[in-house]
Amino acid sequence: MNLPGLDERPIVVTVYGRTDAGRKRTDNQDNFLVADLGAALGDGALLLSPRAGVEDGNGSPSFSLGPKGALLLVADGMGGAAAGSLASEMAAAWIYQELITKWGGDRNNVPDQFALRLRQAVEDTNARIHEHALSDANCFGMGTTTTAIGLLDGFAFVAQVGDSRAYLVRNGSAVQLTRDQSFVQRLVDAGTLTEAEAEKSRHGNVILQALGTEPRVEVDLTYQQVRRGDALLICSDGLFRVVQRDEIARIVGELEPADATAMLIDMANERGGPDNVTAVVARVAGSGLDEPSDVDAVGRREYRLSES
Repeated sequence: MNLPGLDERPIVVTVYGRTDAGRKRTDNQDNFLVADLGAALGDGALLLSPRAGVEDGNGSPSFSLGPKGALLLVADGMGGAAAGSLASEMAAAWIYQELITKWGGDRNNVPDQFALRLRQAVEDTNARIHEHALSDANCFGMGTTTTAIGLLDGFAFVAQVGDSRAYLVRNGSAVQLTRDQSFVQRLVDAGTLTEAEAEKSRHGNVILQALGTEPRVEVDLTYQQVRRGDALLICSDGLFRVVQRDEIARIVGELEPADATAMLIDMANERGGPDNVTAVVARVAGSGLDEPSDVDAVGRREYRLSES
């Protein structure tokens, strides 16, 4: 598909992320990352990353989206000992590094090239994690989900592996932009289970793909055009399994990103905190975005690269 070139009008992103071990687990295998890909490496590019010790204590960082865009990512690791935590940390760090190096070196700042680089970064990171797992017996079988949003111009490109979710919140509604790559979702797609039954299934945590478990991975690459005032949420399953979609819509739609992430995670913990829980919330504004319209298409839309 053809998308318009970059718009010089400003787009402002206000974003925050937070992760918590939950109430039932002693370790936290989740990770997240927020980066302004237009900033110089080592000079403000990496805005938020708990593993890297980059955290903001004064509210939500805001920045103008430049010609290189931004990266928002959540990863939910799995594996014995510290392997899951290491896998999610590798995913966040290596996808970021791949984009900084390869997309950062591209002179062609068009959306199609950005989407290609995002997919390649996830694929290359999968191979590196898999190779590491094979070389270290302590890491054998480790893996991680990854849901990454690349923001460029007026578009959000979503690269997903696993079941960490991305939502768009607009006009009081939360629309899921991803499709869980899980056993239960496959049953829903086949008509064997209803959505309500799926939410209660004891197989809800069985995923069909993860970074690192196989030498190759199929990245689900989708896109969404964003509008002025939209909010985006990426979260691990520790959140969406205990917090309902209408609650996500209300909290993310009404609160600033830092307050929204805090309330969502507190709500998950109040309901038992059965798993690690992570949320990244970003709100977009500025004259570079159009106002929402009733005719806008909202939801999961496959992005077909021109090379495909």
